[in-house]
Amino acid sequence: MAHGAFDTILVLDFGSQYTHLITRRLRELNVFSEMLPCTQKLSELKFKPKGIILSGGPYSVYEEGSPHVDPAVFDLNGMQELAYRIDSKNVIAGTHREYGHAILKARSVGGHGIEDSMRVWMSHGDKLAALPEGFHTVATSDNSEYAAIGHETKAIYGLQFHPEVTHTQNGTALLKNFAVGICGCKQEWTMQKFLEEAIAQIRHKVGEKGQVLAAVSGGVDSTVAAALMKEAIGSRFWAVLVNNGVMRLNECEQVHKDLSEALGINLTVIDASKDFLDGLKGIDDPEKKRKFIGGKFIDIFEAEAEKIEAAAANDPTKAGKIGFFMQQSLSFKGPSATIKTHHNVGGLPARMTNGQGLQLIEPLRSLYKDEVRAGIAVRILGEVTEEKVEIARKADHIFIGEIRKAGLYNQISQAYAAVDPSRAVGVMGDKRVYGYIIVLRAVTTTDFMTAEAFNFPWDFLQRVMNRIVNEVHGVCRVVYDITSKPPGTIELE
Repeated sequence: MAHGAFDTILVLDFGSQYTHLITRRLRELNVFSEMLPCTQKLSELKFKPKGIILSGGPYSVYEEGSPHVDPAVFDLNGMQELAYRIDSKNVIAGTHREYGHAILKARSVGGHGIEDSMRVWMSHGDKLAALPEGFHTVATSDNSEYAAIGHETKAIYGLQFHPEVTHTQNGTALLKNFAVGICGCKQEWTMQKFLEEAIAQIRHKVGEKGQVLAAVSGGVDSTVAAALMKEAIGSRFWAVLVNNGVMRLNECEQVHKDLSEALGINLTVIDASKDFLDGLKGIDDPEKKRKFIGGKFIDIFEAEAEKIEAAAANDPTKAGKIGFFMQQSLSFKGPSATIKTHHNVGGLPARMTNGQGLQLIEPLRSLYKDEVRAGIAVRILGEVTEEKVEIARKADHIFIGEIRKAGLYNQISQAYAAVDPSRAVGVMGDKRVYGYIIVLRAVTTTDFMTAEAFNFPWDFLQRVMNRIVNEVHGVCRVVYDITSKPPGTIELE
């Protein structure tokens, strides 16, 4: 394991939507970091971390049933959990919530990495009512008299803000000061070393004849994982692409070209579009859409697994037990609030692990971005129908095509066109019509936890609008969503 070879910062997850970023920022500094649930017992760890970071979370520490950390952590470090452990009266509900940018003013400079005055990102409703015994104030904000605190004699610190998000000025430098300057971590972890270790672990777990079956979507995550598996075990790796009927225009063909033709991966494409679209009829709740798609996907995948395993059993050069691998969101290790269930389709059902005896392999589990994609289904607000899928596909194809043509594709992190089920009045050919509204969304981000709308030239948006209204039947209006994340999300559902 990586923490056996590298100095490690342990991040304990209390459910913050930004917890992944703490780990990511540290790895960008070449410091290995691992995220585990906040309930992790230190005595059960197989390694000794150089430092510990407690994430924030959606729960108030004084609420009944809220998660709390192993007390042993404080023998070694968010802010409110630390103060609450010392005295439960230290944390109260704030008179004013503090979400967004705030100016942090240093009270104690030196050794912390906090500047005299810096712009930071806040996201909290509770705050400290009193300074915990043995601590001093490091920094304040207009709404938090104890926005950063430090212990008088121990290397224990508490922050009310989020240094891990890009909105916080010099936040990465602050994390570096903690991990390298205070905890003494060596900056030796690299992605290349991760890949070498991952390939070795795959080969060890699968063995010389084991088979691995994987679901792929064509996204960055599954493509990287598939390439890694192919490198590790070659033709004993099998990939399955399920066409769920809500993929982008020509997406299945492109995935086949990328994986099968370019990478030489054993790829099976299953057209289950009718099953998915029939099952989505009447479902307008976004979470129910995702759960249906995830469940149906597992059903189809399970049937294909049986076929491939049976075929492999008759091949003496490949016979061996098939292991199923699926990328899963790390946030589900802890009590993270459910932002969107597409970050995890629930893992393997018991009937697969017990009945088919499939093992779980996750080559990218310690990385971050992953999903079994719900595709266009979550870009159609409300009920999914074949008509709306076709509208979304065509509008999206025009939007992405124009982005590429304008040379803007590599400047944008994610872009798509969505269908609003509301009907708006329009005038076409001297007739009043009621048509769907297309919502265009394009964002820039470094981490997908925070994002800003891309600033398109006005003539570009006019050109896209004209093409969509003229070329996509059933649409009479196009709007561009400029909402940042937060408060919005990148997807509409």
